[in-house]
Amino acid sequence: MRKLALLIAAPLVLIAACSAASTTTQGRGSEVGAPAPGAVDSGSGFSVNAASAPDKGIPTVVVSADRNLILTAKIDMRSKDPWATSDRAQAIASGLGGDVLNLTQSGSGDTRSASLTIRVPSSRFADALQQLRTLEGEIQTSGVSAQDVTDQFVDLQARLAAKQAEEQRYIAILNRANTIDEILKVDASLSNVRTQIEQLTGQINSIKQRTDYSTISMSISTIAVLPGDTTTKAWDPAKTVTRALAALGAMMQVFADVVIWLVVFGWLPLLALAAVVFATRMRRPTAPQAPTA
Repeated sequence: MRKLALLIAAPLVLIAACSAASTTTQGRGSEVGAPAPGAVDSGSGFSVNAASAPDKGIPTVVVSADRNLILTAKIDMRSKDPWATSDRAQAIASGLGGDVLNLTQSGSGDTRSASLTIRVPSSRFADALQQLRTLEGEIQTSGVSAQDVTDQFVDLQARLAAKQAEEQRYIAILNRANTIDEILKVDASLSNVRTQIEQLTGQINSIKQRTDYSTISMSISTIAVLPGDTTTKAWDPAKTVTRALAALGAMMQVFADVVIWLVVFGWLPLLALAAVVFATRMRRPTAPQAPTA
């Protein structure tokens, strides 16, 4: 009986164990396959806050300091005065230790527009986006991207160290060379290695410059004023007085114009009236004279 009970219980235990393992696997799979909404995998050293979608403003960026990232951002916005907004963006870049790579301001009046590219230290990239978010205007679209070049940077540094070590070996061989032929061969190899060292150094400096400084491109257009806009505005007595004085000045100007016209041309109706009166009197018949006795 005991053996029979064991034979019956064994399949049940196996089925339960398989079911538990399947449930655990599904739970882990859903956990890995569903990262936080709107966030980039933090393993790349870069993440974006999901609460700041483009329709709500510029995304909030969190950057890891132990990764080599090339950070870029693009912002399209509208403002009442695009030129003033672009000037403010330049001031933000300068205040964070950056500079302006290019700037274009065009148009006039209600058709003004501006486009600029600023560069800020990568350590202040998040601060720059935070301050640009406070600019007066409406954010139309915004995007932030990061290119992780950590592996490429490490590889270039390793190759540079190897070439520098090879250079030192050639220098040691050159010091021990006895014949002209040996000197020429070692010198040619040494020149080739030094050329490669310069190329690797240039690539490293280029990547380092792009990772040390981040670029932000901005396009700013004018906010179009819709016809029939009934936006409530605060009462400003000074503006009311200014408009009243302007209206009074316009009325006085119209009155002065009327007086001038009457002075210049007012005698014409009088002359016409006098001519009518004279003609009427000329046409009136004379009364007959009474006969004398």
